Amino acid sequence: MIVERALNQQYLSNSFVAGDQPGGSCVIIDAGGPAEPLTDFISANDLSVTHLLCTHHHVDHVSFNDFFVEKYGCPVLVPAAEADLFDGPYDETLVGDDQIASGRLSIKALHTPGHTKGMLAFVIDNEAVFTGDTLFKGTVGGTLAPGHATFADIQHSIMEVLMKLPPEMTVYPGHTDFTTIGEEWDSNPFVRIWRGLDEPEIKRCTAMGRPAELVLRARDYDGGTKCWVRFDDSGDEIAPGSQVVDVA
Repeated sequence: MIVERALNQQYLSNSFVAGDQPGGSCVIIDAGGPAEPLTDFISANDLSVTHLLCTHHHVDHVSFNDFFVEKYGCPVLVPAAEADLFDGPYDETLVGDDQIASGRLSIKALHTPGHTKGMLAFVIDNEAVFTGDTLFKGTVGGTLAPGHATFADIQHSIMEVLMKLPPEMTVYPGHTDFTTIGEEWDSNPFVRIWRGLDEPEIKRCTAMGRPAELVLRARDYDGGTKCWVRFDDSGDEIAPGSQVVDVA
């Protein structure tokens, strides 16, 4: 498998091309731009684009969908559970355990809700997983974004789906740095608490303007923080650290 990444400097979001071999076939996974690193890679390796796969509907991951469809004529495949949230056209919907072939690539969709209700991850050739905004290097996705699911969903998606993958598997997340399943199993602070390895230090806070308890503040992919908070009136969520203040 050969992989190229384009990083959108505004959102720090990743777009990927994954191909089977030079002269073969490829898929585009998320299309948040910029386009040029991906189109250059496709041309340099003489690849045929068979599909554009969307992990979820957020604009930082789909804003170049139309560009790639016009250039390559590839079908757009989106998560069935949030197909109604996509602004642009799509050709097919996917659910967990669906299989896609692109040349010699074998691709399996995993349903990993939490950040969004239909979030998909894509496992390719049992070598790599493209996790969208569910799992990042050292942190996890938020559960308060448009079209979100629940804290319980993202915990299950990470611990019972992604962490069951082989530890050596490369993780290509929806934002910034790559990692592996094993690295996140050992060092991701959310995973470590869920495993019972670390104890949270509960503190009072105000989150999103509401009274809450701060369970964990961890470094986020953008250099800020991501917080696990427990609202007094509605339970646990993963919130942006910039919205969690007045920690006692």
